[in-house]
Parts: sequence; structure tokens; C-alpha cells
Amino acid sequence: MNSYRINTNYAKALFMLASEQADIDRVAEDMRMVGDVCAENRELGVFFANPTIRQDKKGAVVRELFGGRVSEATLVFLLFVVRKNRSVNLRGISEAYLGLHREARGIVLSDLVTHQPIDDTARRMVTEMVAGYTGKEVELHDRTDARMLGGFKLEFEHKMYDARIRTKIRKLRNEFAKNDYESKL
Repeated sequence: MNSYRINTNYAKALFMLASEQADIDRVAEDMRMVGDVCAENRELGVFFANPTIRQDKKGAVVRELFGGRVSEATLVFLLFVVRKNRSVNLRGISEAYLGLHREARGIVLSDLVTHQPIDDTARRMVTEMVAGYTGKEVELHDRTDARMLGGFKLEFEHKMYDARIRTKIRKLRNEFAKNDYESKL
């Protein structure tokens, strides 16, 4: 079974459990924290991926890391994932759960990349524009990329608006490469 299906199936199971307990928002906060911890700590990923480390040690690490910070249902689920030898999938499961949570709450994830950090006014304008286009609440993630010459790139719902300077230069170069005035012999 591939990782995508594993992540999705476990996330759906957790979402069903959270729905029964009417606690999907709290579990979403928990899973956001789990995903962030797994993403920030490369050593933790190596530890979970190591098949020679016993499940009880991995379970102890999960208890130590998340014991007092997540709800009891989330902790029980995380320990279940460890018992099923899927601890390497914790980050993917958390991302899949957050996707299900956004879908259930009518939230669209939007990614904005700029050359320099943006201010709150620009962030609010982008959020309002995406909300007006999609009719949904917007969760905006903005980041900077020093390799960009200028402009911005905005992605949401499998759509991309590319207003980078580099893209405009490439389009102009392609237009100038077409010579409509040259004889076509």
C-alpha cells in the first residue's frame, strides 16, 4: 500500500473518531502541532523510520512529546499508529487530516510566494481576493523566496496565478523569438 493511501485512510479514521466526539477542531490543532514537530525534527523522522527500534520505545517518545499537549483521543490515535508500525507516516497523516478538516469547514488553502515579506494590508487584500473568487474562508500561507526577482506567485485549489518578473521576462523572450516579419520560405 502506498504512503498516500495509508495517510489518507488513517486520517479518515481519525476524522470519523473526532466527528463522533464533536472535536474535529481540537484534533486539527493537535495534528497541526504533530505535523510541525515531525517537519522540524529530521532526527525524529529518522527515529520513526528505523525498523530496529521497538514499538514501545517509539510509543514512549510519542507520549513524551505529545502527552500533555494533545487531547486524549489524539494521543490514543498516535499510539495506535505507532503500534501498527506506521509511525513514519505521522507527518503525512497529519497533513491528510488537515486537508479533511479544511474541506469539512469550507476552508481553502492558499500559498503566496514573494521576494520580500508582505505587510498585513497586502495579506488581507490577497485573502479577500481569494475568498471572493472561491466563496470560501481562506487559510493563507505566505513565504519568501530570495531567488525571485520580484512579483509574486499565488496558488489555491489547484490554480496558480504567476505574476513573477522571471515569468514575464520568459514570455517576452518567447514573443521576441517569433519573428512574424521574417520571410517564411
